[in-house]
Amino acid sequence: MTAREEERALVAQVEGHLLLAAARAEGRRAAARLADRLGWLTDSQRADLEGHFESEYLELTRSSWRRTAERGEQLRREYESRYRFLRGRLLACFLLVCALLTAAALLTLSV
Repeated sequence: MTAREEERALVAQVEGHLLLAAARAEGRRAAARLADRLGWLTDSQRADLEGHFESEYLELTRSSWRRTAERGEQLRREYESRYRFLRGRLLACFLLVCALLTAAALLTLSV
């Protein structure tokens, strides 16, 4: 692995940790808001509810990220396939134009 690839991998890893920390904090805030609406909960019930809510929130976030990554990969494959097709088509048109110009030049020279 080159230094550039190692650097990119490290940045991606740090970015992943930051995203996870942000999702956890967001899950805790959402859990606290929910628990605040249920004023009759005891402290232990509240802590238990917040823990379960945060866990569920993180799982939903992970599955959302996974679906987004899968869709991004699918789109990348589709766009690459389309790009290769268009590039081949452009090359074929270019070669056809070159052949027509060569034929026209040969006909002009032979006359």
